[in-house]
Amino acid sequence: MYRLTPGRGLVLASASPRRREMLSRLGLDFRLAPAEIDERLLPGESAAQAAQRLAAAKAAAVRVAPNDTVLAADTLVVLGEEIMGKPQDPEEAARMLRRLSGAEHLVLTGYCLQSGSDREVGLGQSRVTFRTLSAGEIAAYVASGEPMDKAGAYAVQGLGAALVKRVSGSYTNVVGLPLAAVIELMLAKDLIQPWGGSA
Repeated sequence: MYRLTPGRGLVLASASPRRREMLSRLGLDFRLAPAEIDERLLPGESAAQAAQRLAAAKAAAVRVAPNDTVLAADTLVVLGEEIMGKPQDPEEAARMLRRLSGAEHLVLTGYCLQSGSDREVGLGQSRVTFRTLSAGEIAAYVASGEPMDKAGAYAVQGLGAALVKRVSGSYTNVVGLPLAAVIELMLAKDLIQPWGGSA
């Protein structure tokens, strides 16, 4: 559906297969350069601030050619005052899922598009409601292994879809990238074009 503008390059600073798949399905060529940064939150930092700061830090950590643009993102799950990143072990994953059961939470994805000194940072926000989960369902889902590398310990595009009652806002944001907003920004920056011509 889209192609890179001639002379431009795209680098995805993420190891996430979900983000990689979203861009690939649109027909975009890019190379992977996962960024290694300290993802710990700063004292007093809000989830929205953290998601955007971490996305920008990931973009800045990647070395690229002058004509390359880096796309980086960071997703956090927020329930009340608690910010949920990726669980450290199965016990933490089960605790997160017990907290999310029957409740509505917020999914925030900070994203950054950086080309040289030009940097654009944005934030996707979605609300997700879980149905009430039994202890057996939580144990079975944790045992599947799927929660272990996901913010909030679930994957809405995987087995976790069975846990989600409702999504309000961007679905792809919950997966890990607010795709419509990112594509809109890429078009505005003339990084990509629709196949068959320019916009």
